[in-house]
Amino acid sequence: MSDAEAPFCAVVGAGPAGLFAADALARAGARVVIYEHKASPARKFLMAGRGGLNITHSEGLERFISRYGAAAARIAPFIRAWPPQALRDFCAELGEPTFVGSSGRVFPASFKASPLLRAWLARLSRLGVTIVTRHDFAGFAESGALRLIGPDGEFTRKVDALVLALGGASWPRLGSDGAWAARLGAEGVRVTPLVAANSGALIEWSAIFRADFEGQPIKTALLRHGVSTARGDVVVTRAGLEGGPVYALSSQLRDVTQKHGPTTLSVDLRPDTSLECLTRKLSRRPQKQSHANFLRKAGFSKVEIGLLREARGEGLPRDAETLAGLIKNAPLTVTGVGGLERAISTAGGVSFDELDDNLMLKKLPGVFVAGEMLDYDAPTGGYLLQAAFATGLAAGRGAARYLGLSPDQSVAPPDPAQTGLSPRQSPNGRAPDASNKYSL
Repeated sequence: MSDAEAPFCAVVGAGPAGLFAADALARAGARVVIYEHKASPARKFLMAGRGGLNITHSEGLERFISRYGAAAARIAPFIRAWPPQALRDFCAELGEPTFVGSSGRVFPASFKASPLLRAWLARLSRLGVTIVTRHDFAGFAESGALRLIGPDGEFTRKVDALVLALGGASWPRLGSDGAWAARLGAEGVRVTPLVAANSGALIEWSAIFRADFEGQPIKTALLRHGVSTARGDVVVTRAGLEGGPVYALSSQLRDVTQKHGPTTLSVDLRPDTSLECLTRKLSRRPQKQSHANFLRKAGFSKVEIGLLREARGEGLPRDAETLAGLIKNAPLTVTGVGGLERAISTAGGVSFDELDDNLMLKKLPGVFVAGEMLDYDAPTGGYLLQAAFATGLAAGRGAARYLGLSPDQSVAPPDPAQTGLSPRQSPNGRAPDASNKYSL
């Protein structure tokens, strides 16, 4: 099939899901253009990599899939088709081998997103994929053509297949503003309202505690809400608490506070020490020494002691057993969770009932959906990126099948040392020039 005869596909959104969908389509033989809202691709991906890119997780597959909660059965086929090891192999192919950290999380050896992204963009360029920036999804024309808004205004583009990978609504300044929900809703597509996920717990600290301890970490705490627990490091923020354990419980905290108002989050500052053992240790306090001084000498940080006072609302209890109970179960009142502007991810999205097994919208044949646009809620720990890659691949392969292409065909990109190609990105937001076979 010549380039002119190959079907033309558009991918809207240049995050991991969109890039991987484009990768699959191009390898199947389609002509592909990616339209990106921002001035450069994968901004949220790069932001996620600033603290060390957690690409996936090494735990067993069944346990891994269970992390998607209510959506686990819906997302399982895509994770099984592209499991964590496949993602690790893909990173290695791009020259970024991965390793498993002590927590079971998987990271690239460089600990950064930028080297992986650069290699990936070069690969897409070698596959013939074009990236056009500063173009926003505006819905569909009456004819069914794709509507886009670029630097020169709105226009339509007829495509043979379309993959939407527009993200959720978290960190909107990075490009995922959730505006697509209304545009798909106008087409009759059911979208579960987008809400913050993996966000901080809102706690009304006293002015003194906030002034003294904002930004301070609390190491190896166990958080408990109802029967759910999460363990790890947390950080005191101006608005409350953040960190992995908080994010793990945030969806539950969000739902409970929205329905019933403030709720209690308990903090165990010494999860590896039993109540009985802790009581015995605290009973050894010299009579003339205050509990605060005794706790400091026993290894409790100032922020931990401050948190105990904050939780109790008064001074530390004199009785060793009561103090031990407070250390093991310090109650904090949570009024809600942080908003979309600071949330790591989004819950809600396009209902799986609106999609077929290839992630194609039943009401819009030829239109596929991938990534955080889908209605699932995943914790941090590599599950978000794994789902983005897996559903991006599924949507790309589904679009290839829709076009009569073989999604299993692998068109190997040429050796960059021989071609000298660089990513076909349009930094000024304009489409490629007329000499390019993908000219618009």
